[in-house]
Amino acid sequence: MDEQETSDRETSDREKAIQDFQAQRLPSSLPLADLIPNEHACSYLDGRTANLPLNLPARLLTLDEFDVVLANGMRRSGVFLYHTACHQCSACEPTRVDIHEFVFRDSFQRVLKRGDRSLQVQLDRPSIDEKRLSLFNLHRTQRGLGESEYEYQFSEYDSFLVDTCCGETVELSYWSDGELIAVSIVDCGRNSLSAVYTYFDPAYSKLSIGTFSILKQIQFALESDRKYVYLGMYVAENRHLNYKARFLPQERFVNGCWVKYC
Repeated sequence: MDEQETSDRETSDREKAIQDFQAQRLPSSLPLADLIPNEHACSYLDGRTANLPLNLPARLLTLDEFDVVLANGMRRSGVFLYHTACHQCSACEPTRVDIHEFVFRDSFQRVLKRGDRSLQVQLDRPSIDEKRLSLFNLHRTQRGLGESEYEYQFSEYDSFLVDTCCGETVELSYWSDGELIAVSIVDCGRNSLSAVYTYFDPAYSKLSIGTFSILKQIQFALESDRKYVYLGMYVAENRHLNYKARFLPQERFVNGCWVKYC
């Protein structure tokens, strides 16, 4: 087989992989420009290898298309959609809350009241500036997320949290006496919201910012007549992700089906 035949076969195999994936996870209306292999050291569990194929849509997703993608267990990072396809590991479980069944327990109501007294919330488009970048890096460093000595640059923040393939992505920013102390990036479908990432000043940890932000997103979903808030990955053995188990009842995407946990 010569080089041209090898190249043609690789192209054909790649096109078939894209078509197969589209049939399994993506709405039929959404064209996929590329499917990129993505294996790397797992960010959630030490000693494991993550396999998160990156799917590059050919255009922005509509609100309805994004609902389908979320319902099929996918997430967004920058302009890519991804899903877990790890070998011999299924620890990551996409998680969502049916907001009409969700229970605002007493502890959640206390977090909301404390946060509402102390913070002002603004809704806008995602953006980047020195304050956001510094706050993002402070959060990563002090909470032990990623390599402690490495700081994100403007371009990396932009490609992670500002660039998007979702037709509607918003930023919830949290302020205390005029100072930015937290940011949440949220993707919007017609029937759902998806919590992409939240970072905050650790000096305000007493306000339970992570929990407060999820509760505000649930309120936002209720006010906009949506059904689900997707919380991202639940990983039982990861202390930064297993807190999501407190938001009950919830559903987790296990073996291709949404399973209810109460």
